[in-house]
Amino acid sequence: MATQELTDATFEQTIKDNDIVLVDFWAEWCGPCRQFAPVFEASSETHPDVVHGKIDTEAERAIASAAGITSIPTLMAFREGVLVFSQPGALPAPALAQVVDAVKGLDMDDVRAQIAAAQNGTSADGSASS
Repeated sequence: MATQELTDATFEQTIKDNDIVLVDFWAEWCGPCRQFAPVFEASSETHPDVVHGKIDTEAERAIASAAGITSIPTLMAFREGVLVFSQPGALPAPALAQVVDAVKGLDMDDVRAQIAAAQNGTSADGSASS
């Protein structure tokens, strides 16, 4: 599956409707973004079960702002609608493959428990955090 452009109209629904979504925040003028583009495209071909979305930060400023993008390229990974990875910088192909494999291997029940614990001010095992 090729990469797909995400917009304000499609971003949230894409995250909700797919198990795993990788999002590349980029801009045409950004050299590292242009270097990362073929790596991201190749990953989309290697992992057709993972949605590879691209957001042009110049055209979609509201999404970039809401996502807190301060440096591009930035890669975000969502699993079951939860942001599980966010990192600025162009990744080499092996590192991107590691991210995809790690996201696929996540225990989402554990991730949700950790999020709930953080929101409640406790650790995942129920003890109070310091």
